[in-house]
Formats: sequence, C-alpha cells, structure tokens
Amino acid sequence: MTLLEILVVMVILGLLATLGSIQLMGYLDRAKADTARLQVQELMTALDLFRIDVGRAPSTSEGLQVLLDGPAGLANWRGPYLRSRNILTDPWRRPYHYKAPGEHGEYDLVSFGADGAGGGEKENRDVASWSEY
Repeated sequence: MTLLEILVVMVILGLLATLGSIQLMGYLDRAKADTARLQVQELMTALDLFRIDVGRAPSTSEGLQVLLDGPAGLANWRGPYLRSRNILTDPWRRPYHYKAPGEHGEYDLVSFGADGAGGGEKENRDVASWSEY
C-alpha cells in the first residue's frame, strides 16, 4: 500500500465516523425528549395521588418537593409519591417548572426542552402537562 491509499482510507473512515456521530446525536436528543415526556407523566400521576390523599394539589410554594417530603400539618399525606429525587429535574438537568393554580388546569408542569426557553422545535420543544404527545 502507498501512503496515498492509506490517507484515502483514513479520510473515508473519518467521514463515516462523522456521519455516524451526527445520526447518534439525533437519537440522543429524541431520547431526552421522550424521557421528559415520561417523567412529566409520572409526576402528573404523583400529583394526582397527592390530590386524592390531601384534597388539593400542592401549592406553588410547596412545589414538587412536597411529593417526597411531607409537610408538617398534612394529616392525610401518604407519601412519598415518587421513588427518587432525580425525577424532579428534567433530562437537561434543570428543575421542572410547577405552578398551581395553573393557566392550563389545576396545575402547570413544564420542561422547556434543551434550550431552557419557552417554545421551540425538536429537542427545544416544551414538554408540558397540558400538551398532547
């Protein structure tokens, strides 16, 4: 083999590796968005269980933390309603935004996606309790 042939093969391998990594990053971005959707659904289930037990949704000041650590004075609290504290942060390592009463229902729960700002498309799209997936 000549040096030129080896260089051509290395360039081809480099191009294939680049294309493969681009494709892999697309899968990773979709996986994070899917994880956020699943986490929002799990948090909504925990919020529903809290509401059934206590008779109301957690207030904005109590936040989602109340699903793990029962506040003093709530006799009907039967939690913890979540298995792990990790679910309180979205796949992009930012806390979920919770507001009660919400603008779209009894409460609003949202992750602002990869960019951390409202709106967006693809991996930047918001994942919210009022959205249909």
